[in-house]
Amino acid sequence: MGLLIKNIKCLVQTEEHPRQRVCGGEMARITNIPDAFLLIEGDRISDYGPMEKCPADPRISGTVADVIDAGGKMVFPSFCDPHTHLVYSGSREQEFSDRIRGLSYEEIAKRGGGILNSAKKLRETSEDGLYEQSMVRVREIISLGTGAVEIKSGYGLNTADELKMLRVIKRIRDNTALEVRATFLGAHAIPAEFRNSREKYIDLVINEMIPEVAEQKLADFIDVFCDEGFFTVEETERILSAGLKYGLRPKIHANELGFSGGVQTGVKYGALSVDHLERSGEQEIAVLSGTGTMPTLLPGSALFLGLPEPQARKMIDSGLPVALASDFNPGSCPSGNMKLIMSLACIRLKMLPEEAINAVTINSAYAMGLSGSHGSIARGKAANVFITKEIPSYGFMPYAFGSNLVETVILKGKRII
Repeated sequence: MGLLIKNIKCLVQTEEHPRQRVCGGEMARITNIPDAFLLIEGDRISDYGPMEKCPADPRISGTVADVIDAGGKMVFPSFCDPHTHLVYSGSREQEFSDRIRGLSYEEIAKRGGGILNSAKKLRETSEDGLYEQSMVRVREIISLGTGAVEIKSGYGLNTADELKMLRVIKRIRDNTALEVRATFLGAHAIPAEFRNSREKYIDLVINEMIPEVAEQKLADFIDVFCDEGFFTVEETERILSAGLKYGLRPKIHANELGFSGGVQTGVKYGALSVDHLERSGEQEIAVLSGTGTMPTLLPGSALFLGLPEPQARKMIDSGLPVALASDFNPGSCPSGNMKLIMSLACIRLKMLPEEAINAVTINSAYAMGLSGSHGSIARGKAANVFITKEIPSYGFMPYAFGSNLVETVILKGKRII
């Protein structure tokens, strides 16, 4: 069965020749078609163009396609969110209050809060309970326009519970229309029981967790929190090397809390992305230049924690690509709203609306290894799109930062909302 969307006010982010990523000055340009149609066959985009070329009687495999009239509305490719921790148990609003009272992220972590707080709650939650809690968040991000998401483990911090998290991620992949990528993040923090023997925990990650994750085929990527107070460059290199032996491509948490060397380590090991980068300068920009590693910025967590803003403007002006992600998690960004992330990128990082759109579609798809199938409106790509409410321009999306402007969601060619 097919689907025709007609009378589209503006079809946003179309590509005749799909690009893997968009860099530097090119990020300020997107291609759109006013007064357009979009034709979907099965789970793929079949055709698109101006309404004057819209088929009068669209037939897919001999059957007339269903029709949606999108008069006055726009169609975007679904958001791709390449950095989340949305599989977690409970919440951490007490830490929110602690920060308001003046405690830092590091001070909260040292008192047993932060990641270790989430680890304790997750260990006490059954796999089914964890799945049900996570599905509430999954349904929320779908309703807000996200069609592809990367989800990390990292709140288990032991073999059994890391595997539990990854099995939940697999269940989400198997039971929803979302495109899901899984990342093993056993090196998220040193658990309390290994506080005085961190080397034993690192050995556990390398010699037990990684082989088991690979054996069960539960992860696409491996990640390490390479930052002050967490994992050193040397520890990170050992863990990434072990992951690479099992076919897990690196992604890195880097430079959120300090100039950790995480960016340089990520580039050295061919990381698909280096994420956070709240603390980065000329050296980090120079190291990233000319590489295949995507700088992925998380303005939601910078806002929530009161951290320095990532240097998006300097990165783009230096010719780098930039992707955006939500960092949806209970401690530093309890929101997966990618439209809000676009707004923060424009308001706080001084990115143009066009740059923000590229950063949540083409470039964020790249940061998940999905360039060939997601991130733009192109023939043969996944039919993951959303239809807006009636809006005056595509720039209205980040401008109206507090409004949900997503009206209809189509994932894998099927209308979900």
